[in-house]
Amino acid sequence: MERFEQLMKAQDTGELKAFLDDQLITDIAELVYEEPDHAPLVFKYLSLSRATAVFRILEFPTQEEILKMLPPAKIAELLNELPPDDRTAFLEELPSQVVQELIKLLEPEERKVTLSLLGYPENSVGRIMTPDYIAAKAHWTVAKVLSHIRMYGRDSETIDVIYVIDKEGKLLDDFRIREFLLVSPETMVSTLMDERFVSLHVNDEQEEAIQVFRLENRVALPVLDDHGVMLGIVTIDDMLWIANEEHTEDVQKIGGTEALDEPYLDMPLFSLLKKRVGWLIILFIGEMLTASVMTYFEDEIAKAVVLALFIPLIISSGGNSGSQASTLIIQAMALGELTIKDWWRVMRREIASGVMLGSVLGLIGFIRILVWNYFFNTYGDHTVLIALTLGVSLIGVVLWGTLSGSMLPLLLKRAGADPASSSAPFVATLVDVTGLLIYFSVAYMFLKGILL
Repeated sequence: MERFEQLMKAQDTGELKAFLDDQLITDIAELVYEEPDHAPLVFKYLSLSRATAVFRILEFPTQEEILKMLPPAKIAELLNELPPDDRTAFLEELPSQVVQELIKLLEPEERKVTLSLLGYPENSVGRIMTPDYIAAKAHWTVAKVLSHIRMYGRDSETIDVIYVIDKEGKLLDDFRIREFLLVSPETMVSTLMDERFVSLHVNDEQEEAIQVFRLENRVALPVLDDHGVMLGIVTIDDMLWIANEEHTEDVQKIGGTEALDEPYLDMPLFSLLKKRVGWLIILFIGEMLTASVMTYFEDEIAKAVVLALFIPLIISSGGNSGSQASTLIIQAMALGELTIKDWWRVMRREIASGVMLGSVLGLIGFIRILVWNYFFNTYGDHTVLIALTLGVSLIGVVLWGTLSGSMLPLLLKRAGADPASSSAPFVATLVDVTGLLIYFSVAYMFLKGILL
C-alpha cells in the first residue's frame, strides 16, 4: 500500500503499471479491500488478464461497488474477458434491469454464451459450467492433440483433462493430459479409449455435483445434455466456491435463521431482521406450549414443588441431545454419508445412543440428588423416589431428543424440504414440550399417592 501510494503521488504511470503487474493477485485484492477508492486506478493500470483475475476472486459486494466506479469501456473489457461461468455467477446476483444493461456490453458470441447459461435453472450445474474446454477426435493422433492444445489451450478453462467427442458433439471419453504425454506421438486416440468416464447432467443440482467431485477425485467434469452432447465443463474451483456457500447456508439455517444473501456486515439491518424474526416467532410460539404443559401439571407442581427445581435440567438435557443428533445427521447427509434409505439404521443407532447417553446423565442426576440430600437434607424423606424420577426421566427425555433430532432431518428431506431447516433451536423447542410431558408422567408414576 505504501509503495502504491508513493507511485500515485509521483504520477509515474509506467512504474505503477510494472509494480501492479508484479504483485500477486491476492495482494492486489487485499489492496482493493483496504482502499476501495483506489479500485478504479488499480483496474485502469493493471493488464486486462490480471485485472480479470483480481475481479474473479473479489467478494460480490466489492465487485458490485467496483463496477459502479469504472467507466463503461472498462466494464465491457472486464465482462468480456471473464470466464463464462464466473460472469454468469456475477450476473445472477444482480437485479434483472442491471443484468439487461450489462449484457448489452458483451460481444455477440459472449452474449450468446451468457444468455444460454443464465437460461438454466438456478442452482443447477448449467449455471456454473464453462464452454471453454479442449476437445479432440477419436481419429486424431496424440501429436495432433498436443498441437491442438498449443493452439487453443490458452482459451480453455483447464488443459488438465482432454475430452474426445464425435462429429455430433457427443462425449466418447476423457483423458488426463499426462496420458497423452507418456505415449508415442503417433499413437491414435482411439487406441487409448476405454469409453469409461464420469459426467454431470446440465440440470443436476450443484450439491449433487459436489458429491461426485468428492467421490471421483476430479479436477474437472464434463456436462452433458439429455442426448449425451457435451455442453461444457465444471471445474474444482467452482465446486469449492459452491461447497463453501452451501456450508455457510446450512450453518445459518441450523442456527435458526434464513440463509443470508450477503455477508453479515453488508446486510441492511431491516433485511437482517426479516431473516431472523420468522424463526424466532415460530420458536417463541412453540415455547408457549411449554407454559401450557406446566399449567396442565400445575396441581402436581403445587403438591411437590421440588419437581419444579429440575425442569431446567430436563429441558436443557433433551434439547442438547436433540441438537447434537440433528447436527450430526444434517452434516452426514450433506457429505453423502447417509440417505433417506438409511433411516432404520439411523434410528437403531440413535435408540442405543439415546439410552446410553440418558443412562449416563440419569445416573449423574440420581447420585447428585442423594449426595446433596446427605449433606444438606434438601429433599426430605422421599429422596430416593425423587432421584429415581429424575434419573428415569432423563433416560426418556434424552432418548426422545436423539430420536427427534435424527429423524426430523430425514423426514424433511423425504418431504422435499431442506434438512438444515430442522435446526437445532427447532428441535430443542420440540423436545422442551415433549420432555416436560415425559418428566411429569414419570413423576406421577413414582410419586402417586406419596407426594402427588
